[in-house]
Amino acid sequence: MTKRSQTSAVKRKPARPQISIETARLLCPNETIAANVATAFALSLPDFNDIRQTHDKALRDAWIAFGEALNETATKMHFQRIVGTYVASAQGAGRFYSEKVAEARSLTSKLANDSRDEDRDAPAGFESKAQRARQFAADLAIQAYALLAAAEGAVSAFVEITGEDWKPYVAPSDAQSVERKSAAAELGAFD
Repeated sequence: MTKRSQTSAVKRKPARPQISIETARLLCPNETIAANVATAFALSLPDFNDIRQTHDKALRDAWIAFGEALNETATKMHFQRIVGTYVASAQGAGRFYSEKVAEARSLTSKLANDSRDEDRDAPAGFESKAQRARQFAADLAIQAYALLAAAEGAVSAFVEITGEDWKPYVAPSDAQSVERKSAAAELGAFD
């Protein structure tokens, strides 16, 4: 593979969505929505605070277990990655939940259209496709809510461990490597 084809292959690679606790919070249901969903679909509402505190404590306990084994930089990098995994999980669950809610709404609104012959109610004793979609979205709402609680706990622990707010790792861009190449070429002129 030539350098040119490698470069164009890298350019065509789709960018992964930026991970942030703010995005996870926007995508996942809040306490009110989760409680409404749990009530409407007869689901158990997870204890957000307990999940949050348990994950906060687990990460802090892991940090303490390292003792003197990790220096400050290694500790920050290690826990940045761990917290990033929690946040990515919550954000992914929130995104999937949001998509399924939109799908459930679409299927339900199609059923309300009287001039439509497709997607009518299921036979007695069976759920319709729209009902299954609503139930699936409800299950995902509870899961996303619980995963957000875990992410919130991990982010809170990161602040305690490092003394800094958690920020997602951002890989250096190609522009930086171009700058480095340029600097190396300029310094090479002095040889």
